[in-house]
Amino acid sequence: MNLLVIQIPAYNEEDQIGPAIAALPKSVAGFSRVAVLVVDDGSTDGTAAAARRAGDVDVLRLPIHRGLAAAFNAGVAHALAMGADCIVNFDADSQYEADDLPLLTDPIVRGEADVVVGDRRAYALPHFSPGKRFLQRAGSWVVRQASGTEVADATSGFRALSREAARSLNVFSKMTYTLETLIQAGSKGLRVRSVPVHARPTERRSRIVRSNLHYVLVSGANILRITALYKPLKVFSAAAAVLVAAGLALVARFFWYYFGPRPGGHVQSLIVAAILIVVGVQTFLIALLADLVSINRTLLEKLREQQERREPPR
Repeated sequence: MNLLVIQIPAYNEEDQIGPAIAALPKSVAGFSRVAVLVVDDGSTDGTAAAARRAGDVDVLRLPIHRGLAAAFNAGVAHALAMGADCIVNFDADSQYEADDLPLLTDPIVRGEADVVVGDRRAYALPHFSPGKRFLQRAGSWVVRQASGTEVADATSGFRALSREAARSLNVFSKMTYTLETLIQAGSKGLRVRSVPVHARPTERRSRIVRSNLHYVLVSGANILRITALYKPLKVFSAAAAVLVAAGLALVARFFWYYFGPRPGGHVQSLIVAAILIVVGVQTFLIALLADLVSINRTLLEKLREQQERREPPR
């Protein structure tokens, strides 16, 4: 492979960005060149200037603060335009060990994976609270079920993408990209692997997680939304089945009492049953329409990928 691009999304990281860049390897096995790309997400301090002072670094500056997911998206697009064969996402707060970076790129260089995620082994991190460890493991389990991938640390931002994986993934969330890209990767048949990496505590609080409850609610909504986007027939058919089953159960209840020792009444069961069954059938029709839309979106994504392949790198 030719070019490895290490991208670092950064927002007001003037004091952190220099040490983060300095820690990155200058060469990585399997690549003839290594480039560093800092995505300044509308910082109000001197993050961009500090990044340029740190060495030979490309700086992509967003005019306003758009959030981590948008910065990740912009960075991936810029890295592809640079001609990247592989893209590694690295955090500006240096919570990951830069020496572990080759562990992420090796499976891609060997052609064994399209997406490689660094597993922090959160269950053993002393700076993670018991509640955070539980939520991380529970959330990763949910993502594994939704994506069909075997990823131990779904929220880890330390990950590598092959050129083809980077072209095929699209981030719609405004908060973070970690869960969404894994569900997309699973639905698109990309090969996803996990490798153990080291993680250290950061000096500042997370700018994404206001509280554990907020993160759980937002992440749950994102998982449901992206799963419905890529697997609409499965999601809406399941909802329709629940509604129809509940309606049929109420019909059975009506007949149970109707032919029982005290027949009569319970007409309300039939009314509610009729509503549930009608809504269930309508939901199934929505599932069919959503599946057709999903097929159309998949075709459009393939056309976009083909166009990007024809465009020469800048």
